[in-house]
Amino acid sequence: MDISLIIKVAGVGILVSVAAQILSKSGRDEQSMLVTLTGIVVVLLMLVDEIALLFDRICAVFGF
Repeated sequence: MDISLIIKVAGVGILVSVAAQILSKSGRDEQSMLVTLTGIVVVLLMLVDEIALLFDRICAVFGF
């Protein structure tokens, strides 16, 4: 895992939080919630490969 993945996740988090705050302040709470959920899904999709690699390494260590 390199630093670029951490920077990408942080960037998505900052963008989502700013967009959610702007939408929330303008009275669009439903869109704010959808933006937040979309941000979570995007970050999880970015991390799927790393999580799969982690599970593979855990299985290799414990011999499953």
